[in-house]
Amino acid sequence: MDQERKATNNQVPFDEDNYTHNIRKDKERGLDRRSFMKVMAGAAGVFAVSTLPWGAIAVKELTGLSDKKYAAAKIADVSSLKVGDAVEFHYPGEHDAALLIRLGDNEYKAYQNACTHLKCPVFWSKEEGELLCPCHHGVFDPATGAPTSGPPRRPLPEIVLKQEQGAIWATGVKRYET
Repeated sequence: MDQERKATNNQVPFDEDNYTHNIRKDKERGLDRRSFMKVMAGAAGVFAVSTLPWGAIAVKELTGLSDKKYAAAKIADVSSLKVGDAVEFHYPGEHDAALLIRLGDNEYKAYQNACTHLKCPVFWSKEEGELLCPCHHGVFDPATGAPTSGPPRRPLPEIVLKQEQGAIWATGVKRYET
């Protein structure tokens, strides 16, 4: 029995690939904590660098460094609108709802009719002479598009208009002034 003990002394009684009881370091794992952290930091760096082009595009778009050009679109004939009337139309795209209001004999205003609070539709109230958002009782001034009450804090995006050949045309969208 002593000889059996001497024969197994200083030897690992289990498989060398068992990492829990690894006595010899030559078969240490290839990815320890330090290596793992290096890989994660490298991956985070690659991810951060890969998002830079998208960030540059977003900054360019939000700061107004690139002016968008929109095609002119006929909204309505002058003779079809009475003072105080409004007409709905789509501009600049077919899914962008807008509202044209005739405020005076030769005074027209048009706004995108998505409330700047939560994008609810905005309606023209001829009786009140206001643009109303029914979702949270937001009210906008029809002459400026600025909010006069309710939760909205930003004005409605104004659509640039021109009067030509007896019709009202949309020619662009004004950017927010900050």
